[in-house]
Amino acid sequence: MCEDCGCGITDHTAKPPADPIHSHSSNPALTDTETVSVLHNILHENNHQAGHIRKHFSKKNVYAVNLMGSPGCGKTSLLEETAKRMKDEISVIEGDLETSRDAERLKACGVRAYQIQTGSTCHLDAFMIHDALHEFIPTENGILFIENVGNLVCPAAYDTGAHLNAVMLSVPEGDDKIAKYPVIFRNADVLIVSKVDLMEHLDFDIERVKHDFRKLNKSADYLEISSKDEKSISRWIEYIQMKRNFHG
Repeated sequence: MCEDCGCGITDHTAKPPADPIHSHSSNPALTDTETVSVLHNILHENNHQAGHIRKHFSKKNVYAVNLMGSPGCGKTSLLEETAKRMKDEISVIEGDLETSRDAERLKACGVRAYQIQTGSTCHLDAFMIHDALHEFIPTENGILFIENVGNLVCPAAYDTGAHLNAVMLSVPEGDDKIAKYPVIFRNADVLIVSKVDLMEHLDFDIERVKHDFRKLNKSADYLEISSKDEKSISRWIEYIQMKRNFHG
């Protein structure tokens, strides 16, 4: 994990575990009062920067979508399919620890894309997006997709300045991930269940996913997508255009 990540902050207001023998505390270095204060300040400053970014996007009539999910869940594939249909309307900021492979994939589709290599940092934050915007100008009057680092934990804590937080869960990951990683799904504006064409081949209970999601998040939108299915991609395109138009 990265050094500045808040994933080690524990909830000190929570009740003690029912079974203390099998409970585990987090790293003591991340739970002392001074360190927790520093981490909270980092998040506060990040949120302040994110607010400035949103104002900048609004001036340029840019609708920004923060796309999160595990490595291999299909984020880049979805953006490739989106690019084939909206390449003149969208731009992309990519986040990965190393390489520019995802940005190159999208450029090959005719999309303007910019790669952020985070090194050891397990998420994108508002300061990274701010720095990127000094070198990369998103398409005005369009949609900017921010493809976050593949991770179901840390990106949930950091506001990127986007208008919409989209979280992707792929069928091969299993139907238990929402219960295991609740924070990112609780903060989602839309859940995208991807690779649904594989459902018939895997032990994946879609009703369990819906149930666990609604327990955490009653107001978010919900989509099922296969990048190989034209109809589901069309529904995604219609959805994202509707969200942009509604925001505008």
